[in-house]
Amino acid sequence: MISSRRTGWLFVAVQVVLLGALVALPTGTDWQQPTWMSVASAILLVAGAGIALTGMGYLGPSLTATPEPKQGASLRTDGLYRYVRHPIYSGVLLIAAGLVVRSRSFVTLAVGMLTLAFFNGKAAWEERRLAATYDDYAEYAAGAGRFAPRRGRRVSP
Repeated sequence: MISSRRTGWLFVAVQVVLLGALVALPTGTDWQQPTWMSVASAILLVAGAGIALTGMGYLGPSLTATPEPKQGASLRTDGLYRYVRHPIYSGVLLIAAGLVVRSRSFVTLAVGMLTLAFFNGKAAWEERRLAATYDDYAEYAAGAGRFAPRRGRRVSP
């Protein structure tokens, strides 16, 4: 059986490959690109970067390269984490969506869908470890969405 640490680094490696593919795949001509779609793509890219960087900032010294909880770190439930459990992943997924819209390629769209499925699996794996590490994780998870805020629900700081 693969160790938890190795699995965490495997997640990182797959993530790099998927995001690299989204950036490196050539632009296609599979759909028209009206101006509003170009603007939407740019907004998704900028918003995604802002959300991901803000999420990283809130984690501070608890930030790790892998989805394995850092020993001695506390569970963050404030800032963006008050609304979503994985704001860094949310930001990366917005960036991926912006790249897909910009690409005009069904191949890139397929890689984007694979990226979404991958992050969903990675988040589920991480959440099992967070629940094992933090006694109050289940209560927190019930109030905060995985990648997007839950309508009408949020965690008290």
